[in-house]
Amino acid sequence: MNNLVSIITPSYNSSAFISKTINSVLNQTYKNWEMIIVDDCSTDGSNKLIESFIAKDSRIMLHKLAKNSGTAIARNTAIDIANGEFIAFLDSDDIWLPNKLELQIDFMIQNNYNFTHTSYSTINETSEKPIKNFICRSTLNYKNMLYSNRIGCLTVIYNANKLGKIYMPNVRKRQDYALWLKILKIEEHAFGIPEILAHYRLRNQSISNNKFEMLKWNFHLFKNIEKMSYVKSFFYLSCNVLNKLF
Repeated sequence: MNNLVSIITPSYNSSAFISKTINSVLNQTYKNWEMIIVDDCSTDGSNKLIESFIAKDSRIMLHKLAKNSGTAIARNTAIDIANGEFIAFLDSDDIWLPNKLELQIDFMIQNNYNFTHTSYSTINETSEKPIKNFICRSTLNYKNMLYSNRIGCLTVIYNANKLGKIYMPNVRKRQDYALWLKILKIEEHAFGIPEILAHYRLRNQSISNNKFEMLKWNFHLFKNIEKMSYVKSFFYLSCNVLNKLF
C-alpha cells in the first residue's frame, strides 16, 4: 500500500491553528502523501509558519492565490495541482488522528471503494477534547444525502484515478456538500468507516455557525446547483433543518 494521497488544505489567516493541522499530517502512520496548502491572501503571518514546515519536509507545498477568492477556488486550485491517486480534504483548523490515512486507504483498496468518509468529533477553539461525536453511516447514496449532509469534509477521500479529478462549485458556502452530491451522481455510494478518525474545530466566528446563512446556501444548492424546482428545494431544505434538530 504505497499510493500517493494529495491532501487539500485551503488557508486564510490560519496562524492560530495551522501548526496543529500540519503536525496531525506529519504524525500520520501512512507516509506517502503530499499536502497542498493554498493560501487565500492571508495577512496574519500564517504563511511564515507554513514555510517553516516546508523547510523541514518537502511533502508540504504552499501555493499563494493572487487575490482573495474564497474556499472553493482555494480547494480547486489544490485539486488541480494534486499528483495523488487519492484526494483527501483537511481544512487549516482541523486535525486528523494518526492512523486516519492508513486505515482509510486500506479500507478503500481492500474493498475497491472510490468515495469514502469516516466518523469524527467536534472540538473547540481552545482544546482538542472532543465535544460531540458524529458517527457516519456505512453507506450513503445521492437520495440519502439530499435529506442531510451526513459527510464531514475533513474525513473525505476519493479516488481521482478512478473517478477523475472532481471540483467544487464556486460558491461561498456548501461547496463541499455540492461536491459530495456531484460525486454521488457518478459513484453510487459513499462508504463510511465508523471509527472516529478526525476532529472538526468549531469556530466562534465561522459562517457555519450562522444558521440563517446556512439555510440560504442550502436553498441555493438545491435550486441553482442541483436545478430543483422551488417546491423540491424547500422540501429538502426543510428535511435538512429537521435532521439538524432531531
